[in-house]
Amino acid sequence: MIELDRVSKRFAPSAPPAVEDLSLTIDDGEVLVLLGSSGCGKTTTLRMINRLIEPTSGTITIDGRDVQSMPVHELRRGIGYVIQQSGLFPHRTIVDNVTTVPRLLGWDRKRRNARAHELLELVGLEPELAKKYPAQLSGGQQQRVGVARALAADPPVMLMDEPFGAVDPIVRAQLQREFKRLVKDLGKTVVFVTHDVDEAIVLGTRIAVMQTPGHIAQLDAPADLLANPASEFVHDFVGNRTVVYDQAGNASGYKLETPFP
Repeated sequence: MIELDRVSKRFAPSAPPAVEDLSLTIDDGEVLVLLGSSGCGKTTTLRMINRLIEPTSGTITIDGRDVQSMPVHELRRGIGYVIQQSGLFPHRTIVDNVTTVPRLLGWDRKRRNARAHELLELVGLEPELAKKYPAQLSGGQQQRVGVARALAADPPVMLMDEPFGAVDPIVRAQLQREFKRLVKDLGKTVVFVTHDVDEAIVLGTRIAVMQTPGHIAQLDAPADLLANPASEFVHDFVGNRTVVYDQAGNASGYKLETPFP
């Protein structure tokens, strides 16, 4: 679904690269987690996919189309984008926030409102919240609205940049469970940025551990990554963990294991 071919980004000609010669293939329907510490290039990589940041060199394609060949507004309307602290428009009601992209696409009001209420139910929010404003909702509710807005026009791709990082641990766990259910039900291709190892293990189909300057230190399924870290850097970053699965076979967390040999 998404392919990055030798992509690099420098923010100034004399500056060191934020991302350098990065190649990455993201399969249709998977959740690819970009995991790393601040400054490693994970958010820059994410934002180059929808051209919030333009790459210095290299090629990015979505479903076989070079993103540089597409008008920016057309590209972004076909990609759901969720950020930390939701990024909702404070002066718009919840229903108007959710229907932002459908309105730009020319959907009529009846169709927009029906889609908004469908999505609010899908993300676990009560119908009466539709007429409220973001400031009247809790942080967790606002994040759910942000996810609903990203899904409104049914995009095949979703980009998520630390979407649950600004809420408390209990709400965060609830949002993660809801997100896993949605991905399973809807079959979206997701690129998910986080610095939280536990979140990456629970949510990711595969995890790309990144290190400065935007290099992939290891790309693997969570269990393989934890069982066989490719380097001491990877081991030190993810810690002595192994995946723990629930009765349904879903990754539910981790336990501590032996040190790196």
